Amino acid sequence: MLGRFTKWGEGRHWEWVGRYLGADEFGDWWYAPVGTRCVRPGVDFVETDGWVSFVPHEGAYAAGFYPAHREISVYVDMTTEPVWQRRAVVDGGPEWEVTMVDLDLDVVLTREGHLFVDDEDEFAEHQVALGYPPEVVTLAELWRDRVLAAVAAGDEPFGSVGHDWLRRAAR
Repeated sequence: MLGRFTKWGEGRHWEWVGRYLGADEFGDWWYAPVGTRCVRPGVDFVETDGWVSFVPHEGAYAAGFYPAHREISVYVDMTTEPVWQRRAVVDGGPEWEVTMVDLDLDVVLTREGHLFVDDEDEFAEHQVALGYPPEVVTLAELWRDRVLAAVAAGDEPFGSVGHDWLRRAAR
């Protein structure tokens, strides 16, 4: 499956292809193994670690869960609500994609347990430069607050569920 982030105004952002793992009561999960190519305008690299991505059944965010040796444990991008669509399969490419607009605000949990919100300055700049409508600003702030509280409390899927999916996928 293809994970595709865009920026407001349909600008391209991160894209990567992973293997769909399944869904649970929280949302949908997919795995990007070692060797996954990550692309955005001006950046193109091959990932040296695998990770698991997650989008909720309801909510405006997407999360990544990373292996124990990485500095970042959980990284959550505030987005528009993720949209699933079937793709025309070309040259063996992915049949499904999930697309969302990245709204800059990120909730980050480090391996040492430091929790913070990143890119608040970028969010403020883009409200003006990209013309985020008021309802989009409200959406991003609402989900930032909810996700920050859930990660701080260790609520699932941010407690152990995400890393359990990663352990199973990486075997």
